[in-house]
Amino acid sequence: MGTEPSLFAVKQFSLVFRQYEKGWQESKIQAISGFNLTIQKGEIVAIVGASGSGKSLLANAILGILPENAETDGEILFEGEALTPKRQEELRGKEIALIPQSTNALDPLMKAGKQVQTMIKGKNKKKIQEGIFHKVGLASEAGERYPFELSGGMARRVLVTTAIASQAKLIIADEPTPGLDEHSRNETIQYIKQLANEGKGVMFITHDIMAALAIADRIAVFYAGQTVEIANTEDFYGKGEQLRHPYTKALWNSLPQNEFKPLPGSQPAPITVLNGCAFAPRCLKATSICKQKQPLNRSLNQGMVRCFHA
Repeated sequence: MGTEPSLFAVKQFSLVFRQYEKGWQESKIQAISGFNLTIQKGEIVAIVGASGSGKSLLANAILGILPENAETDGEILFEGEALTPKRQEELRGKEIALIPQSTNALDPLMKAGKQVQTMIKGKNKKKIQEGIFHKVGLASEAGERYPFELSGGMARRVLVTTAIASQAKLIIADEPTPGLDEHSRNETIQYIKQLANEGKGVMFITHDIMAALAIADRIAVFYAGQTVEIANTEDFYGKGEQLRHPYTKALWNSLPQNEFKPLPGSQPAPITVLNGCAFAPRCLKATSICKQKQPLNRSLNQGMVRCFHA
């Protein structure tokens, strides 16, 4: 008997944008390179990285909503089958749902309840919608309000209910917590956990490590469009002794509750041509090989790392 495929898998995925400079000379911007990831049913995998590291572009690539100047390579698989442009269109909003960054994604001219009902198949849509609202702590009256009549926390919950109502198997939550107060942030995390408890796979995109640790089973650390490490949440403790990549350790130790050590330098711009490791210019462990050659992904301590010295 064969092994059941992962709900979702990305294999050696790369994303490049073509652009034209003076004199119509074409150049390419490497946004993501050599990305690998799997998500199982009922699992939450967080993708953590600084702004500009390519996290949200990955979400757009999965959904098939990239601009025309984008070129992709590698494989994106859903339930073992390739996500072709045609299949992306068929599954988007149905089998694969997005919880977007901004509540502006809600239709300002449609009442909240009606927006959720559009995601529900079959009869008794209003009754089902009210049941989902109750599940996330929204009163039935909230369904009769327009988005501008809702508080930020309520609007965020409406976005989560659209994902629940869609019956999607894979949920992509793209930075769902920034700008929320602590109570609303914790609530949002709980609602997304609830989705995984119902058997859905969740990709949780964030730059907030603590939010990721509160919700995820595994953490994929993104740097300059590359996955530099995939670690289990229990690896994040102490001074990061169990973490494998120097960037992940530096990120962990930069938090106020840890050593609060700033990380000198900045992430390379997407137009930078990388001959060696993307993190080498900021890494204390970097040697000549790091500046000449890019490390490959390798398994280590039940995780993955992209580093010569891990």
